[in-house]
Amino acid sequence: MGRGPSIEGRKNAEDAKRAKVFTKLIREITVATRAGVADPALNPRLRAAVDKALTANMSKDTIERAIKRGSGADGGAKMEELRYEGYGPAGIALIIECFTDNPTRTVADVRHALTKHGGNLGTSGSVAFQFTRCGELVFATGGDAAAEEKVLEAALEAGADDVINENGESTVLCAPENFETVQQALIDAKLDAQHAGVVMRPNNRAAVTGEALETLTDLLEKLDSLDDVSEVYHNALLPADAG
Repeated sequence: MGRGPSIEGRKNAEDAKRAKVFTKLIREITVATRAGVADPALNPRLRAAVDKALTANMSKDTIERAIKRGSGADGGAKMEELRYEGYGPAGIALIIECFTDNPTRTVADVRHALTKHGGNLGTSGSVAFQFTRCGELVFATGGDAAAEEKVLEAALEAGADDVINENGESTVLCAPENFETVQQALIDAKLDAQHAGVVMRPNNRAAVTGEALETLTDLLEKLDSLDDVSEVYHNALLPADAG
């Protein structure tokens, strides 16, 4: 009998987490629609957002409602896309991308999270130079030479710039404008990416340990918990990255 509440509590926590992911995806679809056209076939950014939503098992009805909201068909609140730059503990560089209908609230929430964890909000361009915008596709190859070779061949043939094999993963990098072509070629080669998207990739990573690592981890979790925050990029070398 004692297991009931535990299972129910776990399910409620999972439902809440799923709802938060959906909230972020809906905002991304809305902004992508407003930035282009309401047809995914003619709007690459919207197509990528829809693909991400489908991967997260969002219903087509929910996706269509988000597109309708973005096109202004339902008179929904206007969403804006904002990017904040700043520093976390140990001088770690952060880029925080947001979708919001209330910029005043969003900047206050982001600033509070940074300040509380020993960081600070910077000016536009203060850390962006430490990152490169690129297409990134990550495959779990498990260190298998044949699997790595398959990814390498398909990626380079499709026009990718580089393939990095480390920690049991093969990471394909390409120019943002080539992302869709490279992604489709890898799908055609029957390769299933763990993660795929256009990202801000750090040019170099800095190791963080001890108390600074704990504080940074708490900060990243706090930022991720904010509904307005869609992505957080940083240049920290976390233990998981180091293998």
